[in-house]
Amino acid sequence: MRATVTLTSRGVVTLPAKLRAALGFKADDALIAEATPEGLLLRPAVTLPVEMYTPQREREFDAAEADLAAGLALRDRVVAAPARASAPAARGTRRKAGR
Repeated sequence: MRATVTLTSRGVVTLPAKLRAALGFKADDALIAEATPEGLLLRPAVTLPVEMYTPQREREFDAAEADLAAGLALRDRVVAAPARASAPAARGTRRKAGR
């Protein structure tokens, strides 16, 4: 589909309603304008919603991170404990062969 559009002195281009409908463009959609060797390319911009956190939600994240850190520290101590238990006995405490 082709359409002739006009560029205003403010740089505004209005896409005809049939063209917007055919492309699925709606009011306030973000588009990327790109200069190509063939001319101007307009394509939809991918936008992702941004979640804004309340102070309460930030405290919940902080508490969860603290719980995770405590759990990792406990795991590290538990993993290190068997290594200490299986270490060779101190000098002079081993029994000699034949006794």
